Amino acid sequence: MEAGEFAEVLATVRDFVRREVLPREAEIDERDEIPADIQNKAAQIGLFGWALPVEYGGLGLSMAEDVRLAIELGYTTPAFRSLFGTNNGIAGQAIVRHGTDRQRDHWLPKLAAGSAIASFALTETEAGSDPSGLRSTAVARDGEYALSGTKRFITNAPIADVFVVFARTDPAATGRTGISALLVPSASPGLTVGPRDEKMGQAGAWTAEVRLDDVRVPATALLGAEGDGFRIAMAALARGRLHIAAVCVGMAERALAEAVAHAGDTRQGGRPIGDHQLVRALLADSHAELAAGRALVHDAAAAYDAGTDRTLGPSSAKLFCSEMLGRVADRAVQVHGGDGYMRGVTVERIYRDARLFRIYEGTSEIQRLVIGRQLLRDRRDV
Repeated sequence: MEAGEFAEVLATVRDFVRREVLPREAEIDERDEIPADIQNKAAQIGLFGWALPVEYGGLGLSMAEDVRLAIELGYTTPAFRSLFGTNNGIAGQAIVRHGTDRQRDHWLPKLAAGSAIASFALTETEAGSDPSGLRSTAVARDGEYALSGTKRFITNAPIADVFVVFARTDPAATGRTGISALLVPSASPGLTVGPRDEKMGQAGAWTAEVRLDDVRVPATALLGAEGDGFRIAMAALARGRLHIAAVCVGMAERALAEAVAHAGDTRQGGRPIGDHQLVRALLADSHAELAAGRALVHDAAAAYDAGTDRTLGPSSAKLFCSEMLGRVADRAVQVHGGDGYMRGVTVERIYRDARLFRIYEGTSEIQRLVIGRQLLRDRRDV
């Protein structure tokens, strides 16, 4: 996308987020849903397909552009971004990169327009950040696959139209082998979605259990080749991790802005609390960490687009920025004092919302393993 064109997209999203979404954050948190009018406007400005190819109705943003957009989206409740995040990210990218022409033609225009929602069904009770414990099965017979298993914490499951489901197609395989990815429409007989999960934070971002009981899909539902599932999942998650890191930067920007405003406006003993050195130290530490996270995200995105690093950078950014956000949110609550612990105060919500980012799309512990493994692999290749 041309620089001027992207600048216009970015300005439009920034204005929409700050003028129309921010004033309704409390409503979203209390009602646990994104209002329909906000969903419709998000679709109108192309948010359901910013990372999908232009030929399918998307905006075709690069990773460098994606993270800049994600920072703007992160400035408000993460439930808003979550609504269309899987269309652009882990589910949509799996179809873009590994789908057949027919699969892309059928699903991508719908995902880009927001007329369909895609969901990424990987996580299970014994298979979270590492799919090696995956137990769902997809048995090939008579030109179709029969899927059985249970998925947990699946984002957008209650409103999904299609699931990218990961299951074992090789019953003899263990660990990361023998896993395949299949496109499963939500209306498929035998597929049921459980009640919405009740979570600590991120109200409005719906997750639920998905049960597969002998769900039949044609052989043409396979993404890529049999056994490619682990590779497909990891490739989608790498891009997703970098995007999530950028969202964390946006949330940290908001938390710091709220803390600075409170420190400047709130008075104790006749003067602003921001006059106190220890309060200023909290703000300074948050600013420094935020600046580091922002720079890391932009650097990793440039390397991702260049094709020079699609493993170490995304995991490093996801690890640092998710942990950084937790610290910035904690300091913002501290600056607010007792007010920061009260429901209805923005930093209290941010504090709850921030906690999940250290867990999903690969925990901080998993990121450390990925980073350490890649560093040693790079050393051996020297």
